[in-house]
Amino acid sequence: MMSTPSRPMPAVGGTPARFQPVTPVSQMRRNMPAAPMPAAVAPRPVAPPRKKKKYADKLIPPQVRELVPESQAYMDLLAFEQKLDSTITRKKLEIQEALKRPLKVKRRLRIYISHTFIAGKEPEKEGDEPVVPMWELRVEGRLLDDTPQAANGQATTPANVQQRQQAKRKFSSFFKSLVIELDKDIYGPDNHLVEWHRTPQTNETDGFQVKRPGDRAVKCTILLLLDHQPMKFKLHARLAKVLGIATETRPKIIEALWQYIKTHKLQDPIDRDSINNDIFLEQIFATKKMRFMEIPQRLHALLQQPDPLVLHHTIEQSEGSASTACYDIDVEVEDQLKQHMANFMQIQSNQHDIAQLDQKIYDIVDNINEWKLRRDYYVRFSDNPQEFIRKWLVSQSADLKNFTEQTGDGENERYAEAYYQPHIQEGTFRYIYTKVQQRRAELEHSLGVRNN
Repeated sequence: MMSTPSRPMPAVGGTPARFQPVTPVSQMRRNMPAAPMPAAVAPRPVAPPRKKKKYADKLIPPQVRELVPESQAYMDLLAFEQKLDSTITRKKLEIQEALKRPLKVKRRLRIYISHTFIAGKEPEKEGDEPVVPMWELRVEGRLLDDTPQAANGQATTPANVQQRQQAKRKFSSFFKSLVIELDKDIYGPDNHLVEWHRTPQTNETDGFQVKRPGDRAVKCTILLLLDHQPMKFKLHARLAKVLGIATETRPKIIEALWQYIKTHKLQDPIDRDSINNDIFLEQIFATKKMRFMEIPQRLHALLQQPDPLVLHHTIEQSEGSASTACYDIDVEVEDQLKQHMANFMQIQSNQHDIAQLDQKIYDIVDNINEWKLRRDYYVRFSDNPQEFIRKWLVSQSADLKNFTEQTGDGENERYAEAYYQPHIQEGTFRYIYTKVQQRRAELEHSLGVRNN
């Protein structure tokens, strides 16, 4: 009569665990190795690194989806998440490429040139110093807000005000140098220039102020040289006419020249590294043929520093009043979108939460797979218990052999007749003889007896 097996428990994350036979205590004691005397405290075993999960570990098996049709909604969400992740990754790569290039927008800079005149006065009392007549010239400016908050119907909040204050640039940051040229006939050839040039230690300011003594009208010329970042160059007149640009950065100039070469098919059909100049490029570069690697060197002589902005102003004598002139120029500033893009690339606040949620999904899918194994186990048992137990016993016997590393036919070895066969007796005699010879050699060695 077959005994009733105990309740089976499937193994987590693998095939169902089979019933393990109970090992007698005496056999366990024989199989247990002798415990060595601890010489020192054994170090704690280091836990193996956790296996990194993959996208496939989130998938629910098709068999489960057949049993639970509602799980298809989870698979649809998983496909949408994968599509969203790929889109975000692609956008991040595009943002990284965009951040490598200068991202500029054009803004309107309004320049204010004003002056005031202070009339001279004679001393009213004895001992007072007379007031020398003088004038004061101011050069200031600010960026015009092209999109004011009121026009968009948005209320001005402290956050908006703070953002605009952080984005505000000083007037001097737009220029590389400023030169004010006064009337040479009035102030002489040595004192008629007021110069300011940018240095690495320059402190930015919102404007420039010049004071000079005088009681006559003064004509002055203001020269402003813009600080282009990256640096721009003025092209030679002929080259500017051919390329259609007057002032541009060096990479843009080379790109425009390459477009001209491709459009007019000036690249040599045999030697692709050479350019056959047309009549216009031949007049500019003074050669009929040139190589690509020579272009930067030949362009160097055709590029100059851009012309400064020239503003004329007359300081007229008008006691107690101020006169102001306004000029608008276009300048390039860093796009605020670039800062938002950089901040987006540095956002790591949600990565920890996303990792935790992904780990929960992995654990739930592992549990689902385990429950599926348990269900399959019990379904096979309920369909045909007799055949299931027979196959289970055969499998357990094979596993026991592999676990104990035993060889031979275990069923026949259970009977005594298997040990009375001739080859078993011969093997036993050989084993005993080997052990006796080994013991004899040890005794002779310890007694110092030599076997001649």
